[in-house]
Parts: sequence; C-alpha cells; structure tokens
Amino acid sequence: MTGGKRLTPPQSRKVNSLVKKECCNCERGHCILLDDGEECVCPQLISYSLLCKWFQTAVLPLDKLLYAELFKTEDKKRCSECGTFFVSKSNSVKYCPDCRKRITRRQAAERMRKRRAAVTQ
Repeated sequence: MTGGKRLTPPQSRKVNSLVKKECCNCERGHCILLDDGEECVCPQLISYSLLCKWFQTAVLPLDKLLYAELFKTEDKKRCSECGTFFVSKSNSVKYCPDCRKRITRRQAAERMRKRRAAVTQ
C-alpha cells in the first residue's frame, strides 16, 4: 500500500462501488490481501485516497471515465451536445454515446427528408 491520489466525495463513492462489485480481494468489506489471520477492513473503502496498488492496476481501469479523470489521460472528452465527460480513443468523436444515438437518428431523418423532397420535385 502506498499513499495515493486524493479523491473527491463523488469519486470516492464510485471507487467504493467498484471495490465492492469488482475487486476479487474484497470479501464483505474485508481485504483478503491484508488478512494475516485477523480480518482487516479494506483500506480503499475507508479512505479518500487511492491506496491499493491492486485496485489501481486491476480494478480501476474497468471504469474508463473515472480512470481518465484520476490519471488525467487524454482519453477524456466533453460532449459538445450535453457537456458531460466521456471516454474516447478517437480524436474525431464529438458526442457522448447517448447523444450520438440521438444525433445520428436526427441526421438520418433530415437526410431522408431532403432525399424525399428532391424526388418529389
């Protein structure tokens, strides 16, 4: 365990949720790695810092947005439609997945409207 990055309360809630759901070393809130005969509370659950190296390398990358937020990777982008952050590997992506579906549908409908208008003229 090492001293790690400080977490905001919302980040801490996301981390705690990840620990409880995804960490194979956390059993009922106790850390198996630190168990030396006595149960030990998972330090990641009671701290506002990233402490556990196992969590950082194996569990945290499962939440790509949180990982990008904490480690300042360039994958994090802001949606130009709704303003929320999302993770993308491509430079050309402008919209989050939710907005992308809606905008793609809107653009397809507009394209078909134009096509129908051109055919009737």
